[in-house]
Amino acid sequence: MNKIKALICIIIPISLAFAFNTKFGDTPPLLKFLNPFTGFWQNAEPFSINAKTKLVLKGTLKDVNIAFDDRMIPHIFAQNDHDVYYAQGYVTAMHRLWQMDFQTRYAAGRLSEVVGKKAIELDKYQRRMGMVFGAENSLEGMMADPHSKEMILAYTAGINAYIHSLSRSKYPVEYKILDFKPEDWTPIKCALLLKQMSAVLAMGSDEFYMTNIRKHFGTEVVKNLFPDYPFKEDPIIPVGTKWDFKPLPIPEAPASASEIITGDIQTKQKEEGIGSNNWALSGAKTASGFPILANDPHLDLSLPSIWYQIQLHAPGLNAYGVSLPGAPGIIIGFNQQIAWGVTNVAADVLDFYQVKFKDDSHKSYWYNNQWKNTSTRLEKIVIRGASTVIDTVVYTHHGPVVYLQKATNFSKANNVPVGNALRWIAHEKSNELKTFYLLNRGKNYADYRKALSYYTAPAQNFIFASADNDIAITANGKFPLKWKDQGKFILDGSDPKNDWQGWIPADQNPTVKNPARNFVSSANQSSTDQTYPYYINWEFSPYERGKRINDRLTSMTKATADSIRNMQMDTYSIFAQNILPAILPLVDNSKLNATQKESLTMVSKWNRFYDANAIAASVFDIWTKRLLFNIWDDDFTIAGIPMRYPSRDRTVQLITQEPNSKWFDNVNTPAKETLTDLVNEAFKYSCDSLERKYGPIGKSWEWANLKHSNVPHLAKIPGFGSKTLMIGGSKSTIDALSESNGPSWRMVVELGKTPKGHGVYPGGQSGNPGSPFYDNMIDTWANGKLYDLFFMKSETDTAAKIISELKISKK
Repeated sequence: MNKIKALICIIIPISLAFAFNTKFGDTPPLLKFLNPFTGFWQNAEPFSINAKTKLVLKGTLKDVNIAFDDRMIPHIFAQNDHDVYYAQGYVTAMHRLWQMDFQTRYAAGRLSEVVGKKAIELDKYQRRMGMVFGAENSLEGMMADPHSKEMILAYTAGINAYIHSLSRSKYPVEYKILDFKPEDWTPIKCALLLKQMSAVLAMGSDEFYMTNIRKHFGTEVVKNLFPDYPFKEDPIIPVGTKWDFKPLPIPEAPASASEIITGDIQTKQKEEGIGSNNWALSGAKTASGFPILANDPHLDLSLPSIWYQIQLHAPGLNAYGVSLPGAPGIIIGFNQQIAWGVTNVAADVLDFYQVKFKDDSHKSYWYNNQWKNTSTRLEKIVIRGASTVIDTVVYTHHGPVVYLQKATNFSKANNVPVGNALRWIAHEKSNELKTFYLLNRGKNYADYRKALSYYTAPAQNFIFASADNDIAITANGKFPLKWKDQGKFILDGSDPKNDWQGWIPADQNPTVKNPARNFVSSANQSSTDQTYPYYINWEFSPYERGKRINDRLTSMTKATADSIRNMQMDTYSIFAQNILPAILPLVDNSKLNATQKESLTMVSKWNRFYDANAIAASVFDIWTKRLLFNIWDDDFTIAGIPMRYPSRDRTVQLITQEPNSKWFDNVNTPAKETLTDLVNEAFKYSCDSLERKYGPIGKSWEWANLKHSNVPHLAKIPGFGSKTLMIGGSKSTIDALSESNGPSWRMVVELGKTPKGHGVYPGGQSGNPGSPFYDNMIDTWANGKLYDLFFMKSETDTAAKIISELKISKK
């Protein structure tokens, strides 16, 4: 008995020690996590900051001084390019190491190394989409340029200097929760980060839906309901702009490819909301007589924040703005002479090609009337707690055949047609870093144009303003030279005429400088009017945000930074303006109950602003979504034939111009429905839905409560995201804010003898949830305010509110 007791006394502590030091599922090793010396307790940061710190880092060439202002934004003063990017890497890792690690592991398909088998299908998807393949090609382009090479190597060395300084106790808390440790940074990770941004901004793909629609309904219905140019548009390059170049010959389109088979893939449609706004006014429209530039890129919001604010100062360089944690340089910002910003173009630079293989070995495919050899890439996926998987990916000359058979239980794979090769601009050799290297140092319009010539992807509307009183915008990227509508449908991979036939010359990309209207702007709408000689895409984001921006800028005079800030918060709905006059008179008031009648009165009196407290906005939003469903679902939701609805623009045209259209009839019922029937059903549905979920009409029906905006943690770790933010805005308004997608950085820059920048993003500089600088800017952002950005001329500039300094020396 004593031996048994003794054995128990030995086994229980050993078992507990094992249990407390082992990760079970999503639960971290509790003993490690709770350890007062190395666990999460060590991640709490005090509000008091060390005023001055000295550090010896042998990777620098000369001394570097870093001043941190009262929002913990670093202002780096270096004596050469190497040291400024080395220091940028160091301080970015100091604040955002886990975020950088997680995002690049995600992009590279390496999450299984951390979380185990649950991520295997995601990792396969990332590898099969060619994310690493594309990053390798991009890195080759970066390393071939001496400036970009120095940027990326110095930045990498700075990150690693910080990683090597860490003890386990100082690991970011997410490492402790997930029980892994940081690894050395490598240059490929910088390229991976840029590839991931290309993937995010690709916005889904519709050629599978369109191919099915053409096969099911025929070409005439496609032309009618899915036109190549919208009913209402206010393009980025003003209508009537003359194209001062001789275009290249347009490639010849092949014979009809309507026999292409798509199968029953339920793909991801293009998403509204992944977009942005930017605009610039010339001095003729501002109070100062100098340009003002504004930018607010809309992305999926997260904590830690997508962006990292920074100022970089070195010989020939003094720029302020936001960087992507994991990539050197400043992406959106300003310097002494110029300011720049970006929005997504939504160019058609991702196509799928149906491949005819010789046999099940997939070693040969039919192309140009002969069999052509494939190549293979072996993807080694390390899985925590399980055996390593080797995934073989077949490549044709177009790119990877993402799936040879349908993946199961993985929603992202539904976006990919089986047996199709992917041709994607993100796989091209490129050097986007050179663009930002040159923009950061740019002095004038000529420098802006030179910088853009190096840029490949993701295609962006680069807006520009200078102290010389020049303004400009360019839909910029490396655009394939295509025949019209090439890529609107799945392409036949055996016909060389379906290949990309070269490139649109960079100097022939859509651009305008100093237009007569004295402003330039973009909101992801069509790049040009229909006179532009090249095909970029057949469908862009809805025009409403762009229309509202242009309406306001047209009437604006003596603009100031504050009037531009207010405009960024504009919640007026052009969509409501266009559709309400047509549908409100169709509602039969005599057949409404008391709640529905009260709702109708509110919508009738609504000022069409998606304000936080607007009940009418809630009713209208659900009403119109239901109306679109009523019009299109019976025709475009058919089992086994995945399709998409026509656009909102085409729906507005149908309602306002074709009130007796056959599409209003529900083909699944014996009765013949009219637009009036659908409008009334949808209105009642909206009111009844709100009443069921939120109770009697009142405060709980307010738009902010329905929208439920918040900023979640990047890995969705509970408790690390923001509170619910009771704010207005919608996807179709200038303040384009949905539940967790919206303005990821708001910036306004006043050009002049001394530039003045203003900006904010929904988060903070630190990625540590235990830091006072983790989410300290969220309330300012939610309230529509901007901080003054301290553009320091020198390290002794007293204009900035400096709270601490870090001095780095070589010895």
